[in-house]
Amino acid sequence: MAENSIGIDVQAVKTAEQAENGLALVTGASSGIGLGLARHFVQNGFDVVVVAEDPALEAAADALRVSGRQVTAVHADLSRPEGVEELWARLAEGGRPLAAAALNAGVAVGGTFADTPLERHLEVVDLNVRSTVHLAKLVVDQMVATGSGRILITSSIAATAPGPYHATYAASKAFAHSFAEAIRHELKDTGVTVTSLMPGPTDTQFFDRADMTDTAIAQGPKDDPQEVAEAGFEALMAGKPHVVPGLRNRVMSEAATHLPDRLATPGMGMQTKPRGDDPAE
Repeated sequence: MAENSIGIDVQAVKTAEQAENGLALVTGASSGIGLGLARHFVQNGFDVVVVAEDPALEAAADALRVSGRQVTAVHADLSRPEGVEELWARLAEGGRPLAAAALNAGVAVGGTFADTPLERHLEVVDLNVRSTVHLAKLVVDQMVATGSGRILITSSIAATAPGPYHATYAASKAFAHSFAEAIRHELKDTGVTVTSLMPGPTDTQFFDRADMTDTAIAQGPKDDPQEVAEAGFEALMAGKPHVVPGLRNRVMSEAATHLPDRLATPGMGMQTKPRGDDPAE
């Protein structure tokens, strides 16, 4: 099997070249799970629009173009309403409706709420919550009008319990999961499906960017982002309501879901508390 630098199966691409599946949108696509999702889209016959604020987006797009599919890179700050509208205007210029959309862009902030800047928490809300609703509304309206479409919203197993030491992030992912499940129900007779992707700890830049490297969860086992992306893509294409990739994560998710918050919250806190905050260490 011949693969390029980001793991695109070139032979599989050649097989899919005749199976035009339309246009897919992937946000947060410069690395990690988002790049993995974009990889699966092009490998399965989709053209893609990949979106990120990160300068690494161009290199990611170049690597995806080996597929022979059309890959458009859009630099946008989706934490701003203007950024979402600018992205949508770029999509409108192309004149093609979306067949699929993976709303994957997100950000986190670790540490205690009292000791971290308000601006960082508002950034989490702006990107993980507000922009998800804003972009989802635009995508849903278009897909309902065309009578078909698939939407993937990246949540997290952090959605299953209150999350001390990353409180705003965990709450934002609980919102994302609830939102995805709710609009899925509303859209059940429209030809549009919505899937919630709920990864566990994944080997990406997440913990560095969130200032959470000094935590048990950051120093524990992590999933391969390509495997997480594969699980998300397969669930999206199958029209499943949600997917939790990995047996360990499914066990953790089920346990947190069935425990009362007063028991689940301390367990989550043990995983996410900065070790420098523990007098015993």
